[in-house]
Amino acid sequence: MASLALTARNSARFVALDQRSSADDGITGRPGASALAMREEGREVAMKERTGAGPGRGLRVVIAGGGTGGHLFPGIALAEEIQREGGEVLFVGTDRGIEARVVPEQGYALAKIDASGIKGRGVLGLVRGLARLPGAWWQSRAILKRFRPDVVVGVGGYASGPLIATAAMMGIPGGIMEQNSVPGITNRILARVVKRIFCTFEDPKGFFPAQKCVLTGNPIRRQLLASLQGDEDTAAATPPRLFVFGGSQGARAINRTFLAALPTLLEALPDLEIWHQTGKADYDEVKAGYAALGLEAPKVRVDAFIKGMAEPYRWCDLVLCRAGATSLAELTAVGRPAVLVPFPHATDNHQEHNARSLVDAGAATLLRESEWSADTLAEHLRSLLGDRERLTTMSRSMLAAARPDAAGHIYSELVTLVGDRR
Repeated sequence: MASLALTARNSARFVALDQRSSADDGITGRPGASALAMREEGREVAMKERTGAGPGRGLRVVIAGGGTGGHLFPGIALAEEIQREGGEVLFVGTDRGIEARVVPEQGYALAKIDASGIKGRGVLGLVRGLARLPGAWWQSRAILKRFRPDVVVGVGGYASGPLIATAAMMGIPGGIMEQNSVPGITNRILARVVKRIFCTFEDPKGFFPAQKCVLTGNPIRRQLLASLQGDEDTAAATPPRLFVFGGSQGARAINRTFLAALPTLLEALPDLEIWHQTGKADYDEVKAGYAALGLEAPKVRVDAFIKGMAEPYRWCDLVLCRAGATSLAELTAVGRPAVLVPFPHATDNHQEHNARSLVDAGAATLLRESEWSADTLAEHLRSLLGDRERLTTMSRSMLAAARPDAAGHIYSELVTLVGDRR
């Protein structure tokens, strides 16, 4: 039986122990190159007691899923934590998701299975998705037998379901990460077979068995977290500053409604400075819209995509954005108040439910696309940007909602799972 060994050292590579190649196994990329770091003494002692391993022997973990950045990047944040503890990580995804490109770029190994979605794909999509399941099961089984993980974690996405279900059949303990306040159908099903459910939000409606749920928050990649929590802070400066974005792809409704609201907003706040991430599709239109209003740098900065989000977060006083789970985790980490405009077509309206947790905490306000206009948006932004005291209070509430050690919390739970098994 072919087997593959991973290490967490810079010089590590997959080593084939027999004549099979990694290409035959469907594994691409290379192990991540991150230094092994000593964690708190208490966690190291717990690790040794539960698993019989010292800090040099971390867990072997399969992280399954992806498809979108909202699923994948929290998994990468967890992978960083696993490697810090001396562990080994293998991602499992598909050719269709963002993981096919991003995971190797981030320096992690990736095994692929042939899986696709079922819900919302129409009759033909349903048939195709079901037809792929037997093959995905065999591929998952082969990957698990080769890598021999201590534990598996699903982050959502097409590969998560087959891999986590197969691991459960093989007696390998597992957990799932739920980024949203309303879980998707895959995680609702997998909740029956995993040992832990790592929740970003409270589960008041009881989608999951309460005894399995652990409120951890949504993991943020270490480098971004450090940037968000850095010492330099330019917010609360004069004049007021607004950061507008709709996710990596942009949000046309936000882009167009904000431009329509801007003349009225500038009448009340003529010194307002704006940083706007438009998404590639709307960049030219938004750029032209600002030019038509006679607005240019340095008063206005327009980008199609911003790679380092920490800079605009820390620059601004207020954020206008969607309510994706990753964005909300970043907002809490940096402590920026926000006007949240949930994507109305998100599955089960989960973005609005996500937003509610911060609105109820006094850290954000909510505007629905179905209820807003250029005038209502302008007045809403004016009332907030013109009230420094309220922005300060909202900022404190954002920071109070942060869970910066989400990845470490999840890792500790995985150590417990493996210890219980042994």
